[in-house]
Amino acid sequence: MELKEFDYTLPEDLIAQFPAQKRDMSKMMVLDRQSGSIIHKHFLDIIDFLGEDDLVVMNDTKVIPARLYAKKETGALIEIFLVREIQKDVWISLIKPSKRVKEGMILFVSDELSIEVLKKDDDKWQIHLLYEGNIFEILDRVGNIPLPPYIERKLTNEEYKNLDFERYQTVYAQKEGAVAAPTAGLHFTNEILEKLEKKGTKHCFVTLNVGLGTFKPVKCENILEHKMDSESFEITPETADIINEAKRQGKNIVAVGTTTVRTLETVMQKYGCVKAVKDSSELFLYPGCEFKIVDKLITNFHLPKSTLLMLVSAFSSKENIFNAYNEAIQNRYRFYSYGDCMFIR
Repeated sequence: MELKEFDYTLPEDLIAQFPAQKRDMSKMMVLDRQSGSIIHKHFLDIIDFLGEDDLVVMNDTKVIPARLYAKKETGALIEIFLVREIQKDVWISLIKPSKRVKEGMILFVSDELSIEVLKKDDDKWQIHLLYEGNIFEILDRVGNIPLPPYIERKLTNEEYKNLDFERYQTVYAQKEGAVAAPTAGLHFTNEILEKLEKKGTKHCFVTLNVGLGTFKPVKCENILEHKMDSESFEITPETADIINEAKRQGKNIVAVGTTTVRTLETVMQKYGCVKAVKDSSELFLYPGCEFKIVDKLITNFHLPKSTLLMLVSAFSSKENIFNAYNEAIQNRYRFYSYGDCMFIR
């Protein structure tokens, strides 16, 4: 299966630079995964498409302000991107400009936070965070939300910074650790969750800490040679019980976002059932792969040649997805993280 099969051309002005004015007013394309038929709605209409026979599973990871700006003793500015914590206060990170730092160097972010550069780790660095108190509270004060590279505006004033601190986060985000948002969940509001509950549509949460791998391009022409980055996830005993009971009752499992899909399908492939576990996923889903538990999917519109586009093409079919993407372009849908969404049923 060749990489070029997953390419498409997107007009640049359809890459969403800002979120919709209201979360639930994003456009929503409803795609029948079997027939390929399409209905155009808005996300607030999702309550019309879900009922008591559906269980909605969401990723409650919380995006941390992972982009830091530090100074060397000379005053030179260094940018640091926290990728993942590998042990207490020791993080894998990206550093720019990388050539200007050395092992053992101390970088100063603020009066509350300094960083010791430990060692080079391939194209990344291991660093040690030096602070007192709660690191996530400190990051909220001194860090910046790490927007994807295709959002090209800068956080040049407090208005934009405040916007992203709120809107590049789901309303149900709880567990810090992600460096990118599970963007399909950005459309939900507390009001929609309440309406779904009243309708008898239950929901529960898994946690997968979205890493930089979500933006990692596929570089091999044969996509089967691509290796996914590892991302940590957790399923609690409560969530495992809720999902297993729903399956026993014959309910549909509705995954909110590709990260939720990968979490659920990973445990099914590894253990044959949904169980309480802390683990990691390197699961790569592409056309021809079998889905063992997810029945419906809420997802955004993804980049050309991306593993996310390959996943949704596997869930429906490549033909259906590319027809849907062409129709989305014709109808001026907004693409990527802050863009509109599709409900594949």
